[in-house]
Amino acid sequence: MELGCHLLKKRQKSYLMDFKWSKEFAQNLDNQDELSAYRNEFLFPQHNGENCVYFTGNSLGLQPKGAQAALQQELDDWAKYGVEGHFEAKNPWFAYHEMFAEPLSEIVGALPTEVVAMNGLTTNLHLMMVSFYQPTTERFKIICEGKAFPSDQYALETQVRHHGLNPDEVLVELEPREGGHTIRTEDVLKTIEEVGSELALVMIGGVNYYTGQVFEMQKITEAAQKQGAFVGWDLAHGAGNIPVQLHDWNVDFACWCSYKYLNSGPGSISGVFVHQRHCENPDLNRFAGWWGHDKETRFLMEKGFNPIPTAESWQLSNAPVLAMAVHKVAIDLHSKIGMAALRKKSLKLTSYLEFCINQVSVKHSDSAFEIITPSNPNERGAQLSILVHGHGKQLFDFLTKEGVIADWREPNVIRIAPVPIYNSYEDCYRFSVILDAAVNA
Repeated sequence: MELGCHLLKKRQKSYLMDFKWSKEFAQNLDNQDELSAYRNEFLFPQHNGENCVYFTGNSLGLQPKGAQAALQQELDDWAKYGVEGHFEAKNPWFAYHEMFAEPLSEIVGALPTEVVAMNGLTTNLHLMMVSFYQPTTERFKIICEGKAFPSDQYALETQVRHHGLNPDEVLVELEPREGGHTIRTEDVLKTIEEVGSELALVMIGGVNYYTGQVFEMQKITEAAQKQGAFVGWDLAHGAGNIPVQLHDWNVDFACWCSYKYLNSGPGSISGVFVHQRHCENPDLNRFAGWWGHDKETRFLMEKGFNPIPTAESWQLSNAPVLAMAVHKVAIDLHSKIGMAALRKKSLKLTSYLEFCINQVSVKHSDSAFEIITPSNPNERGAQLSILVHGHGKQLFDFLTKEGVIADWREPNVIRIAPVPIYNSYEDCYRFSVILDAAVNA
């Protein structure tokens, strides 16, 4: 059944392309896809002898096929050299983290000296707030998302309490307007202006984990800094997903994980951006560790922390090499493609998935699907969040049984992420066919 774009309900057709709802059409798009070969670089979970429809790259990306060999290389060097692997290994462990400066800077739009791979995401958020949240009697408030990802909520709450303050009096939470699902930029800017001189920090997820909304980071950053506040972005759902220009946008700091769109393995290494002007300020408050100390004098083991004038100064410890080995494989794949090419495919792939879902919605006029992710591709990344009125968890369980790996969020949202580096247009079509069968069932 092929339905024209004009039949799509409640979506802005001007953002959609001339798609068709058919397997042949999807396969033809895949044949034209310049990135299709990269799908073969990843391992897919199996269902009845074929690849699952894997749409949870916004939670955990697939394993690159090169991961096992990369890990084995470090294990072999450990066995061969012991502690001397820090200098004799194929990729010497002593400076292992330095391999990521250039490729990560390209992914997040930064100078190589402004980024570092280290720790886990929430650890890094705490470290950043140590530096960039120093409340005073006059300036103490934080603007954040309402119902932010729990880890962000807890980090904010406990940082506030650490300073002896009450989160209810400090945290200014942004909410959608009544009846809406996403937060309007004008409402963010209005809140910044209203908080005014009391504003100490804005910290928001650059891509909302629940709805997939992309915030206007440059505009929000500029507005908050005009009020004298620092601005940080949690890019857990942004890094490797959407193009960002953190340096040019004058962002103060940002953090991200590598296990979602960067495909570096469960709980893998996080990344941090700190703007050059802060990196070069040795007096900026920070928690210190020996791997952030001046490299020339690090092994003198003397008192007195002397920070490296780069983002490396926020490092606490030496590199977790085994996790970083997989991270390097994944980042190398991203570097070969580049964010521009990934974004180009992502825009079309996500739009096609949206189209296919809406064909099912039109076919079953009583199914009451509602895609709460913005319809404008410029306001979203590689994610669609489907509000399923009247179906609930039973529909999600049906999808899982039929080989779809997606994500369920209470009370009634299914999150799906068509990741351009390994998902195909046929994946999108297959998902819609299974969704159609789920509604019929």
